[in-house]
Amino acid sequence: MFNIVLVHPEIPPNTGNVIRLAANTGCSLHLIEPLGFAMEDRLLRRAGLDYHEYAAVRRHASWRDWWAQARPDASRCFAFSSRGRGNFAATRWQAGDWLVFGSESAGLPTDLREHIGAEQYLRLPMRAGQRSLNLSNAVAVAVFEAWRQLGYQGGG
Repeated sequence: MFNIVLVHPEIPPNTGNVIRLAANTGCSLHLIEPLGFAMEDRLLRRAGLDYHEYAAVRRHASWRDWWAQARPDASRCFAFSSRGRGNFAATRWQAGDWLVFGSESAGLPTDLREHIGAEQYLRLPMRAGQRSLNLSNAVAVAVFEAWRQLGYQGGG
């Protein structure tokens, strides 16, 4: 369906929730190291419940390694940021798109800009004066909007 990319995630339950989301929506999950936890972390396992075996999760040593291994179509990579200007709901999503999210405390690293153009930085709407959404909630909102646009293909 879609490819979710978490760059340097720090909080195990957030990543566990995204693993569960990936399993239930048919998305692949790419984790860009360093991670702020071990994959064996009990909070990660607890949040993902028994969905780990149903999710396609891949780890990459760095952003550059991910880019070289996954070889995404740069025109179909979308970075989510509180500084993004694009409207995520106006984006015409396609199966196979890449949804990229930064860490909980720092967001997306600046070196991503050489791969993802400014026009592909998207923002989820929030009330004025608010800083950010929880990472796993933001991923869920974006994935479900993209999937809705595709008629929930593969869903039951």
